Amino acid sequence: MKTRISELFGIEYPIIQAGMIWCSGWELASAVSNAGGLGLLGSGSMYPDVLRDHIRKTKAATDKPFGVNLPLLYPQIADHISILIEEGVKIVFSSAGNPKTYTPVFKEHGITVVHVVSSAKFALKAQEAGCDAVVAEGFEAGGHNGREETTTLCLIPAVVDTVEIPVIAAGGICDGRTMAAALTLGAEGVQVGSRFVASQEASAHQGFKDTVIHTQEGGTQLTLKELTPVRLIKNPFYLEVEQAYSSGAGIDELKTLLGRGRAKKGMFEGDLVQGELEIGQVASQLKEILPAATIVQRMINDCLHTFSKFSDLR
Repeated sequence: MKTRISELFGIEYPIIQAGMIWCSGWELASAVSNAGGLGLLGSGSMYPDVLRDHIRKTKAATDKPFGVNLPLLYPQIADHISILIEEGVKIVFSSAGNPKTYTPVFKEHGITVVHVVSSAKFALKAQEAGCDAVVAEGFEAGGHNGREETTTLCLIPAVVDTVEIPVIAAGGICDGRTMAAALTLGAEGVQVGSRFVASQEASAHQGFKDTVIHTQEGGTQLTLKELTPVRLIKNPFYLEVEQAYSSGAGIDELKTLLGRGRAKKGMFEGDLVQGELEIGQVASQLKEILPAATIVQRMINDCLHTFSKFSDLR
């Protein structure tokens, strides 16, 4: 399936596996790349030496292109950037910060740069900063999210109409039908997170994976917008957050309640009660844990089948 995104990265299918904290290690990234998509390492949950190790293991496990997701607000960002350059990483997806700051550094070293945005305004800024493409992420997505709560259906056409660089759609995309919808809206690729959390190769705790595939419709909520907006499964920790809101908690109280390491506790260590369980709205549509290669192939097959049904309407 040829688009500007598949050509930009040198991949067979324009499917990007999101670089999710605690879920996107070398096993998942290499499996997706080997299946014809683009695997991403989630560096936001990695110390510098751990990131270097995962890059080297990914290189050993695949000869296909792969990349690294780099949150620009990461405390040891300078160390991460040095490692990316030293290890010869060719693709970086930046997020959670101003792309102007580091994009020129990456471009000096021949690195393809994609920035994650939640609005057409920020997509334009990413283009002006020299990014090669943008990920336009609707508020259906899991994890940290935009404050505007713009849905993918509204966001993608707005971004496509605003920038000239190719657009990757994210948020609510989990199968061939939703991929076809995103491409119809003008995106030239899709970034998929939640579906790959429920994969055999994801580094997430098995208990978290099992919780994801048993999450019902309405079982997630975007919250903590005063800090950093995040979509969570409605577990006991989430209910504590809601109770804090009902009691009129301010920012400092919310920070105290959140503490540190909640996402690791829930998603990586499997504390399903007091951990932060980040996942997208599509969790309610996920019913089984599959190999990453099966997810990629089913998405492509179902996407093409969906498009073939359109041709029958003419």
